[in-house]
Amino acid sequence: MIRYLKGRLLKKEDDRIVLFTNGVGYEVRLPVVVRSTYNEKEIDEEVELYISYQQAEKQPRPVLVGFNSEPEREFFEKLLTVHRIGTSTAVDALTIPIGRIARAIEDKDVITLKKLSGIGARAAEKIVAELNGKMAKYALMSEGAPSPAGEPEDLKKQVVEVLVGQLGYKSGEANQMVDTVLQRCPQISSPEELFEEVYRSQKT
Repeated sequence: MIRYLKGRLLKKEDDRIVLFTNGVGYEVRLPVVVRSTYNEKEIDEEVELYISYQQAEKQPRPVLVGFNSEPEREFFEKLLTVHRIGTSTAVDALTIPIGRIARAIEDKDVITLKKLSGIGARAAEKIVAELNGKMAKYALMSEGAPSPAGEPEDLKKQVVEVLVGQLGYKSGEANQMVDTVLQRCPQISSPEELFEEVYRSQKT
Protein backbone atom coordinates (compact mmCIF):
# COMPACT_ATOMS: atom_id res chain seq x y z
CA MET A 1 0.00 0.00 0.00
CA ILE A 2 1.31 3.46 -0.92
CA ARG A 3 1.58 5.81 2.09
CA TYR A 4 4.16 8.38 0.98
CA LEU A 5 5.53 9.65 -2.33
CA LYS A 6 8.42 11.96 -3.11
CA GLY A 7 9.32 12.91 -6.63
CA ARG A 8 9.05 15.42 -9.46
CA LEU A 9 5.89 17.37 -10.23
CA LEU A 10 5.06 16.23 -13.76
CA LYS A 11 1.63 17.77 -14.31
CA LYS A 12 -0.93 19.98 -12.53
CA GLU A 13 -4.68 19.75 -13.16
CA ASP A 14 -7.68 21.35 -11.43
CA ASP A 15 -8.03 18.80 -8.64
CA ARG A 16 -5.01 16.53 -9.01
CA ILE A 17 -1.36 16.30 -9.92
CA VAL A 18 0.88 13.72 -11.55
CA LEU A 19 3.96 12.98 -9.48
CA PHE A 20 6.87 11.22 -11.20
CA THR A 21 9.02 8.95 -9.04
CA ASN A 22 11.14 5.88 -9.79
CA GLY A 23 10.01 5.82 -13.41
CA VAL A 24 6.30 5.88 -12.57
CA GLY A 25 3.83 8.77 -12.85
CA TYR A 26 1.29 8.66 -10.01
CA GLU A 27 -2.01 10.52 -10.36
CA VAL A 28 -2.82 11.99 -6.94
CA ARG A 29 -6.05 13.78 -6.02
CA LEU A 30 -5.62 16.86 -3.87
CA PRO A 31 -8.33 18.29 -1.58
CA VAL A 32 -8.77 22.07 -1.77
CA VAL A 33 -6.83 22.60 1.47
CA VAL A 34 -3.83 20.83 -0.05
CA ARG A 35 -4.23 22.13 -3.60
CA SER A 36 -3.64 25.71 -2.50
CA THR A 37 -0.05 24.89 -1.55
CA TYR A 38 0.61 23.71 -5.12
CA ASN A 39 -0.51 26.90 -6.86
CA GLU A 40 3.01 28.34 -6.68
CA LYS A 41 4.86 25.13 -7.44
CA GLU A 42 6.51 24.73 -10.81
CA ILE A 43 6.58 21.72 -13.12
CA ASP A 44 9.69 19.59 -12.41
CA GLU A 45 9.87 20.89 -8.83
CA GLU A 46 10.46 18.17 -6.21
CA VAL A 47 7.44 17.56 -4.00
CA GLU A 48 6.39 15.09 -1.32
CA LEU A 49 2.96 13.90 -0.24
CA TYR A 50 1.50 11.70 2.47
CA ILE A 51 -0.83 9.34 0.65
CA SER A 52 -4.19 7.85 1.56
CA TYR A 53 -4.66 4.82 -0.71
CA GLN A 54 -8.34 4.13 -1.34
CA GLN A 55 -9.86 1.14 -3.10
CA ALA A 56 -13.21 -0.56 -2.50
CA GLU A 57 -15.61 -2.99 -4.10
CA LYS A 58 -17.66 -0.12 -5.51
CA GLN A 59 -14.45 1.69 -6.42
CA PRO A 60 -12.19 -0.94 -8.00
CA ARG A 61 -9.80 1.60 -9.48
CA PRO A 62 -7.39 2.73 -6.74
CA VAL A 63 -7.47 6.41 -5.82
CA LEU A 64 -4.47 8.15 -4.27
CA VAL A 65 -5.31 11.19 -2.15
CA GLY A 66 -2.39 13.44 -1.22
CA PHE A 67 -1.72 15.53 1.90
CA ASN A 68 1.05 17.81 3.13
CA SER A 69 1.39 16.06 6.50
CA GLU A 70 0.65 12.86 8.36
CA PRO A 71 -2.00 14.49 10.63
CA GLU A 72 -3.91 15.72 7.57
CA ARG A 73 -3.92 12.20 6.14
CA GLU A 74 -5.00 10.74 9.50
CA PHE A 75 -7.90 13.20 9.75
CA PHE A 76 -9.08 12.33 6.24
CA GLU A 77 -9.09 8.61 7.04
CA LYS A 78 -11.04 9.22 10.25
CA LEU A 79 -13.59 11.17 8.23
CA LEU A 80 -13.95 8.14 5.97
CA THR A 81 -15.07 6.04 8.96
CA VAL A 82 -18.31 8.04 9.14
CA HIS A 83 -21.22 6.07 7.69
CA ARG A 84 -21.83 6.88 4.02
CA ILE A 85 -18.90 9.29 3.72
CA GLY A 86 -16.97 7.97 0.73
CA THR A 87 -13.65 8.98 -0.79
CA SER A 88 -15.02 11.59 -3.21
CA THR A 89 -17.27 13.16 -0.58
CA ALA A 90 -14.43 13.35 1.95
CA VAL A 91 -12.02 14.86 -0.59
CA ASP A 92 -14.57 17.46 -1.71
CA ALA A 93 -15.45 18.35 1.89
CA LEU A 94 -11.95 19.55 2.82
CA THR A 95 -12.50 23.11 1.65
CA ILE A 96 -11.37 24.88 4.84
CA PRO A 97 -8.34 24.16 7.07
CA ILE A 98 -8.58 20.81 8.81
CA GLY A 99 -8.07 22.40 12.23
CA ARG A 100 -11.25 24.40 11.74
CA ILE A 101 -13.23 21.35 10.66
CA ALA A 102 -11.98 19.40 13.68
CA ARG A 103 -12.90 22.27 16.02
CA ALA A 104 -16.39 22.36 14.51
CA ILE A 105 -16.75 18.63 15.19
CA GLU A 106 -15.54 19.02 18.79
CA ASP A 107 -17.85 22.01 19.30
CA LYS A 108 -20.79 20.19 17.65
CA ASP A 109 -20.96 23.11 15.24
CA VAL A 110 -23.24 21.61 12.59
CA ILE A 111 -23.69 25.00 10.90
CA THR A 112 -19.99 25.19 9.98
CA LEU A 113 -19.92 21.57 8.85
CA LYS A 114 -22.93 22.14 6.57
CA LYS A 115 -20.87 24.76 4.71
CA LEU A 116 -18.40 22.10 3.56
CA SER A 117 -18.80 21.06 -0.06
CA GLY A 118 -21.16 18.10 -0.39
CA ILE A 119 -22.04 17.97 3.32
CA GLY A 120 -25.69 18.52 4.11
CA ALA A 121 -27.45 18.72 7.46
CA ARG A 122 -27.84 14.96 7.84
CA ALA A 123 -24.19 14.23 6.97
CA ALA A 124 -23.00 17.00 9.31
CA GLU A 125 -24.99 15.49 12.18
CA LYS A 126 -23.56 12.05 11.44
CA ILE A 127 -20.02 13.44 11.45
CA VAL A 128 -20.58 15.04 14.85
CA ALA A 129 -22.27 11.93 16.25
CA GLU A 130 -19.46 9.59 15.16
CA LEU A 131 -16.35 11.76 15.56
CA ASN A 132 -17.09 14.17 18.42
CA GLY A 133 -14.59 13.59 21.24
CA LYS A 134 -11.96 12.15 18.84
CA MET A 135 -10.78 15.34 17.14
CA ALA A 136 -8.83 17.23 19.84
CA LYS A 137 -5.44 16.51 18.26
CA TYR A 138 -6.56 17.78 14.86
CA ALA A 139 -8.43 20.76 16.31
CA LEU A 140 -5.05 22.03 17.53
CA MET A 141 -3.53 22.01 14.06
CA SER A 142 -2.15 25.34 12.94
CA GLU A 143 -3.00 26.53 9.45
CA GLY A 144 0.62 26.62 8.34
CA ALA A 145 2.38 23.71 6.71
CA PRO A 146 3.57 21.30 9.46
CA SER A 147 6.64 19.10 9.37
CA PRO A 148 7.20 15.55 10.62
CA ALA A 149 7.88 14.94 14.31
CA GLY A 150 10.31 12.54 15.92
CA GLU A 151 9.52 9.59 18.18
CA PRO A 152 8.56 10.67 21.76
CA GLU A 153 9.88 9.02 24.92
CA ASP A 154 7.36 10.07 27.53
CA LEU A 155 3.90 11.61 27.85
CA LYS A 156 4.91 15.27 27.92
CA LYS A 157 7.55 14.88 25.23
CA GLN A 158 5.11 13.03 22.99
CA VAL A 159 2.50 15.76 23.11
CA VAL A 160 5.01 18.62 22.84
CA GLU A 161 6.69 17.05 19.83
CA VAL A 162 3.36 16.57 18.06
CA LEU A 163 2.33 20.16 18.83
CA VAL A 164 5.63 21.48 17.49
CA GLY A 165 6.52 19.04 14.75
CA GLN A 166 3.12 18.17 13.34
CA LEU A 167 0.76 20.95 14.40
CA GLY A 168 2.99 23.99 13.86
CA TYR A 169 3.41 25.44 17.38
CA LYS A 170 6.65 26.99 18.64
CA SER A 171 8.55 24.95 21.22
CA GLY A 172 8.16 27.43 24.09
CA GLU A 173 4.46 27.87 23.39
CA ALA A 174 3.86 24.12 23.24
CA ASN A 175 5.76 23.47 26.49
CA GLN A 176 3.81 26.21 28.26
CA MET A 177 0.49 24.80 27.04
CA VAL A 178 1.36 21.29 28.19
CA ASP A 179 2.84 22.39 31.54
CA THR A 180 -0.25 24.45 32.34
CA VAL A 181 -2.54 21.51 31.68
CA LEU A 182 -0.40 19.03 33.62
CA GLN A 183 -0.27 21.34 36.63
CA ARG A 184 -4.05 21.65 36.55
CA CYS A 185 -4.72 17.99 35.77
CA PRO A 186 -1.84 15.88 37.16
CA GLN A 187 -3.97 12.73 36.90
CA ILE A 188 -3.73 12.68 33.09
CA SER A 189 -2.10 9.45 31.99
CA SER A 190 -2.45 9.27 28.20
CA PRO A 191 -1.55 11.48 25.22
CA GLU A 192 -5.18 11.48 24.11
CA GLU A 193 -6.35 12.92 27.45
CA LEU A 194 -3.59 15.52 27.36
CA PHE A 195 -4.46 16.61 23.82
CA GLU A 196 -8.10 16.99 24.81
CA GLU A 197 -7.23 19.13 27.83
CA VAL A 198 -4.80 21.28 25.84
CA TYR A 199 -7.54 21.82 23.26
CA ARG A 200 -10.09 22.76 25.92
CA SER A 201 -7.64 25.18 27.56
CA GLN A 202 -7.16 27.03 24.25
CA LYS A 203 -10.91 27.64 24.00
CA THR A 204 -11.15 29.43 27.35
